[in-house]
Amino acid sequence: MDVRSKVYTYRTAVKWTEQRKGVISCAGKPDVAVATPPEFKGHDGIWSPEDLFVASANICLMTTFLSVAERAGLAFISYESEAVGKLELVDGKFQFTAITLKPVITLPAGGDAAKAKELIDSLPPAEPEQERSDAQWLAEIERRARAAQAGAAGISWEEARQQALDRLPNR
Repeated sequence: MDVRSKVYTYRTAVKWTEQRKGVISCAGKPDVAVATPPEFKGHDGIWSPEDLFVASANICLMTTFLSVAERAGLAFISYESEAVGKLELVDGKFQFTAITLKPVITLPAGGDAAKAKELIDSLPPAEPEQERSDAQWLAEIERRARAAQAGAAGISWEEARQQALDRLPNR
């Protein structure tokens, strides 16, 4: 497969509006109100950088699953996922120490549950609760972005299947 280098540029802007609030914008997309979270003297009911960071990991897993499922020919009815990020004070600085993702995939009657499990398990990390440190998530997001730029979802269905099989206990 011929892999060509691709470069994508994403531009956003943020504008302070009042107190600890602002608006993020991106050409051609709806503006999003943002604010400091309540835990840091901010505002309830408005997206914070922390919310957006955890959401980006959750979205990354979903979009990667969608790509891999399409490539593998997996039919499904719905995909939903909850995400929880753990922000902790470490050595005097706040950092995300874990993000837990809990995807739920609904298959049609007679759907291939084993294939769906193999696909979701093939998406790193292998742990069931998908926990990663802040640095690990950033590295994974960058890895997936590089794979997307190369025109691939990351690994082939056969490679993903083999990784999943390799993690199963010997029978």
